[in-house]
Amino acid sequence: MTNVSPSIFRIAFASFIGTAIEFYDFYIYGLAVAMVIGPVFFPNSDPAVQALNAFLTFGIAFVARPVGALVFGHFGDRIGRKTTLAISLLVMGTSTTLIGFLPGYELIGWTAPALLCLLRFGQGIGLGGEWGGAALLAAEYAPKGRRGWFGMFPQLGPPVGFLLAVGSFLLLSQLLDDAQFRDWGWRIPFLASAILVVIGLYVRLKLTETPVFAKAQLAHQQVKLPVIELFANHAQPLLLGALVMVVCYALFYISTVFCLSYGTTTLGIPRPQFLSMLCVAVLFMAAATPLSAWAGDHYGRRPVIIVAGCAALLSGFLLEPALASGSIFQITAFLSLELFLMGATFAPMGALLPELFPTRVRYTGAGTAYNLGGILGASLAPYIAQQLVLHGGLSWVGGYISVAAAISVLAALALKETRDRELT
Repeated sequence: MTNVSPSIFRIAFASFIGTAIEFYDFYIYGLAVAMVIGPVFFPNSDPAVQALNAFLTFGIAFVARPVGALVFGHFGDRIGRKTTLAISLLVMGTSTTLIGFLPGYELIGWTAPALLCLLRFGQGIGLGGEWGGAALLAAEYAPKGRRGWFGMFPQLGPPVGFLLAVGSFLLLSQLLDDAQFRDWGWRIPFLASAILVVIGLYVRLKLTETPVFAKAQLAHQQVKLPVIELFANHAQPLLLGALVMVVCYALFYISTVFCLSYGTTTLGIPRPQFLSMLCVAVLFMAAATPLSAWAGDHYGRRPVIIVAGCAALLSGFLLEPALASGSIFQITAFLSLELFLMGATFAPMGALLPELFPTRVRYTGAGTAYNLGGILGASLAPYIAQQLVLHGGLSWVGGYISVAAAISVLAALALKETRDRELT
């Protein structure tokens, strides 16, 4: 077994804790969209229109994320991973905390949703710069033959961040009635982000630069404009990397944001109960992550993604019978399956996307591919799902999952195996 120095564990922890905090920030907005954003910021419309408007504000951050990936990727590839990661966390945390202070429509009219969109854009910018750097920290420090395992640590951040987000809203659901939650209770998880960001910054500022980047820096291998180098010479891996990410996003946001909204409104499942169901389901995502990362190191990234993607394609056919049943057990089982498959497809990305690009554009390339996949797979997923339900029915939403999975499987088939590539 490879000996791993304590500094490697510190790097793994730093890559994990940062993504956990950033995804906590991101997910609390997704949960708020499903429960309260429509009535607070778009009150002068019927519930269906409120939901559609709220889902559109949800999608804004996904448009911002590739912008963040390009901006932070530029500095990450030019000056280093450490400083860039600290700044991205600060941008995300500030935007999230300010949402907690934002007055609703009744107090300041249309200024409220306009400012909400601006802060949501800020969340997207921050998260766009986060994941690529966190994945590079883990991958560029990883011992030989264990890059998939160490690339798993930033991938564990999302399920932990989601558990923190769901747990906070679940606790508020137990302590507050609906009127209190809508008036002020929903703001507490946003304000709590400030505390988490301070913790994350402390950890991030203790980091040292990765040896791969330090070596490139000594050799003066940086390019003046990484984005131009990326699009001129690495457009194919950028596109395929983005497409292979689509299934991860579609599985997650249909299973969480859409299903939470549908379950609590159309099916009438109490919000605390549905949040508890999601807490159970996300444990399966966390369990799948190390299993898939281990398999990626032993069998390759492509086989794992292709097998899990094919299973996800078939799982789309289960959405309608599961949700239409109204059964708590069947719905929880379906959510658990979807999030298990999300973890299985998501875990290899921590190694795969950095492996697609050379050091001089790796931060820009990995982050941009990851976040372009978000535009395709997640930005409008809850909105499109809502429209599909209104005009076609639940089976069409399941079809959305299947199509997203097919896109990622085809992209994985077009990629070459990256497991044995050197990062230097």
